[in-house]
Amino acid sequence: MTSTYVPTRPADRLPDEPRPVNRAATGGDRAFVLGSGAIGASVLVITSGIGLFLALQAVPTIARYGPTFFTQNEWAPDEGKVGIAGVLLGTFTVAVVAMAFAFPLALATALFISEYAPVRLKSFLVSMVDLMAAVPSIIYGLWGFLLLQPQASRLARWLHQYLGWLPFFHVDTDPNAAQWDQTEYTASAFVAGIAVAMMVLPMASSVMREVFSQAPAGEREGALALGSTRWGVIRSVVLPFGKGGIIGGTMLGLGRALGETIAVLLIISPSFDLKFRPLEIGTNTVSALIAGRFGEASPGQLRALLTAGFVLFLITLVINTLAAMVVARSRSGAGTDL
Repeated sequence: MTSTYVPTRPADRLPDEPRPVNRAATGGDRAFVLGSGAIGASVLVITSGIGLFLALQAVPTIARYGPTFFTQNEWAPDEGKVGIAGVLLGTFTVAVVAMAFAFPLALATALFISEYAPVRLKSFLVSMVDLMAAVPSIIYGLWGFLLLQPQASRLARWLHQYLGWLPFFHVDTDPNAAQWDQTEYTASAFVAGIAVAMMVLPMASSVMREVFSQAPAGEREGALALGSTRWGVIRSVVLPFGKGGIIGGTMLGLGRALGETIAVLLIISPSFDLKFRPLEIGTNTVSALIAGRFGEASPGQLRALLTAGFVLFLITLVINTLAAMVVARSRSGAGTDL
């Protein structure tokens, strides 16, 4: 005869119930949470304070000039004519030229570092790209003015010569003349845009590279197992996965290009014409206008300059916000596995 052993529970043992978990941060975790929260809140407070200050300065300007401040392209405060239509167009012209050069270069650089570069070179290349972002703006401006401008003017003349039938490649001069007028192709939005492109490239490339590096290893291996080439993996896995990062990095670069000041101020010949001719001499941007006129401005002119800065502040804020939303909604960092 066999007996079955039945364990008995001690009388002093508590019933089986889930133990409450205390989620409150303690010690170093609490200090980190409070510190990071304070830093984040201070950033929001500073940004809001800048926007509020610019908005208050814009009220008298809008009350004086009305809607013509946004539609008029002349800047002659002594004559009572103040408008930012021309400089807004110039701002977007320089930014478009910059992104036309920076986007393909940033995408190619990010793909090469992420997918093709040897492991030993990756950290070095990443450091070099990051170092480009640390170069002061004035260095890029001097580089563009002294070294880039003579070469860019020849490229501008070539574009005018063969693509001048397009309105944005037209210049009011004869590109086929025996002695072509080089001065018509210098100090333009085209030259300034190339210099700004070199400043935008590191930011856009870093965002794209970080996203590409997070492409799921399972999907990569699955594509290779199906016989895909390295370029096939990039085209079918990496680029679709990093689409949000590509868009977000490009928009962040665009926000930087819209606000660039010193490099543009050193290169361009200021003008307030309402035209979209990047190859032709003469343009202006909001940031360059503020930097160039700030020192000699009267109180009324200063408020007008700050109003132009407020418009640029809003444009940049909207673009950066959209870029952050695109990056946040992308698949980047999902870590999907097959």
